[in-house]
Amino acid sequence: MKHYTYYPKGVCPSQIDYDLDDEGKIYNIKYVGGCNGNLKAIGKLLEGTDAKSAADILRGNDCNGRGTSCADQLAKSIDEALA
Repeated sequence: MKHYTYYPKGVCPSQIDYDLDDEGKIYNIKYVGGCNGNLKAIGKLLEGTDAKSAADILRGNDCNGRGTSCADQLAKSIDEALA
């Protein structure tokens, strides 16, 4: 299992942490800052899922016309991690 830390841009959280296993499944998603309940829910919903599939679902999600969101930033991080 490999740990990743990502510093998102354009959203409320200052940091996203998660782990990817050798099969590309995502675990232990934690956001620092932001909407605590909603971001915990993202972590629970994605726990143990295929990271690439999760990123495909979350990519492009927009928050309040910002052009990004907490979910979109997680997708960007996963894309970088899997590249």
